[in-house]
Amino acid sequence: MARRDASLVDRLWGAFIASAALAWFAWLPAPGTRGLAMLALVLAWALRLGIYVTVRNWGHGEDRRYQQIRARNEPGFALKSLYLVFGLQAVLAWVVATPFLAGMAAGRGLNVLDFMGIALAAFGIVYEAVADAQMSRFKAGTAHAGQVMDRGLWRFSRHPNYFGEACIWWGFWLLALGGAGWAGAWTVVSPVLMTVLLLKVSGVSLLEKDIGERRPAYRDYMARTRAFVPGPPRKGSA
Repeated sequence: MARRDASLVDRLWGAFIASAALAWFAWLPAPGTRGLAMLALVLAWALRLGIYVTVRNWGHGEDRRYQQIRARNEPGFALKSLYLVFGLQAVLAWVVATPFLAGMAAGRGLNVLDFMGIALAAFGIVYEAVADAQMSRFKAGTAHAGQVMDRGLWRFSRHPNYFGEACIWWGFWLLALGGAGWAGAWTVVSPVLMTVLLLKVSGVSLLEKDIGERRPAYRDYMARTRAFVPGPPRKGSA
């Protein structure tokens, strides 16, 4: 409220989820090796993401997406943001964190699903970090002003960071299945919710809603590059 910047909540998104994992790890009787692996992965993800978003947004004021939410809900946005932004994200974070409860509460030893989950989550963390680093370097280059980032991982997907993020949560779901079996299958709500958010709510759809009008060069980038799942550029595009 003091800074008129509701987008500050983005810097704490990872901490919201990691705090649930920390609480369950501390309170459950025997989280075991699986629980330790899940905790290490989510802490690495949350710390990296929190630092990246904080550095990226420092000094830039409220994110444009939150400005639009603010404009639609004035007057009284300061009060409305308690449930439209902060309360909503707290609930979403709790739902996304459910695989940690199922995985850490289980007493099974590690199995194939666990190793698949660890590999997929670790891949997602690294893939997302590399994509973010490539974008940061691109934006820092003064010669790139007005250009579209279509290099590195961004050549194969318009949102490789979001693809990496989705891989992380499908990986954690595999760990929940490995620990709890089909009793933990209900936690699929976590990766499904995260994937829907990334594709249809706060991610791809929102970011690209009017970007073709604001940046004509992006239209060609959209024509030749897949939106989410990486793949070779489409042939026949400029």
